[in-house]
Amino acid sequence: MGKDTIIIDASTSEEKYGYKATVSLKSHGHKVYPIGIKAGTIQGLDIITDKPAIQNVDTVTLYVGAQNQEGWKDYIFSLKPKRLIFNPGTENSVLEAEAKVKGIETIEACTLVMLSIGNY
Repeated sequence: MGKDTIIIDASTSEEKYGYKATVSLKSHGHKVYPIGIKAGTIQGLDIITDKPAIQNVDTVTLYVGAQNQEGWKDYIFSLKPKRLIFNPGTENSVLEAEAKVKGIETIEACTLVMLSIGNY
């Protein structure tokens, strides 16, 4: 059973990790909502350029650095995800603490590695 996953900082650039994660999550059977600042598509999925209300979110996986996360915080919390993954380079102890207070599990890990070893 796939997990509904929001990717923050999705991109059409195949070199970017937001792109790679979208492709990998989709291929592993997860429902993916790629959210980014520029419109485009990733293997048939439209990149969402606004902040829509999405229900039943299991995971939000971050690819945006700590210096740019403030603008995403309220949106992330409005989704009420079960967990928030801080990929390498996105670690943010303040946001992690706020998420934990709201009952959101936080993980500092690489989404791609988690998928590849089967512990996503």
